[in-house]
Amino acid sequence: MEYIYSALILNAVGKPVTEEGVSEILKAAGVTPDPAKVKSLITSLEGVNIEEAIKSSMVAVQPVAQAETSSKKEEKKEEKKEEKKEDKSEEEAVAGLGALFG
Repeated sequence: MEYIYSALILNAVGKPVTEEGVSEILKAAGVTPDPAKVKSLITSLEGVNIEEAIKSSMVAVQPVAQAETSSKKEEKKEEKKEEKKEDKSEEEAVAGLGALFG
């Protein structure tokens, strides 16, 4: 991930994403860069508009996040229903025991 982050940093500050730039950022962060990984990253980013890639990935993430939020709300509703059922069954059990000793 640190290799990708270094490319994102270079892009964010408006500098070209090069092998030298990525290696310098990694060294500054205390990481010994692997030349093969750096070269692979630079090769895979050739012709990629990083800003557009970020925007398109954010658009794809939004529906997923919304779906997760709605499913969490449904889970909470189900948990509340289950809690109410448990409360009733405990009350019924106590009432049944009272009849035994009453």
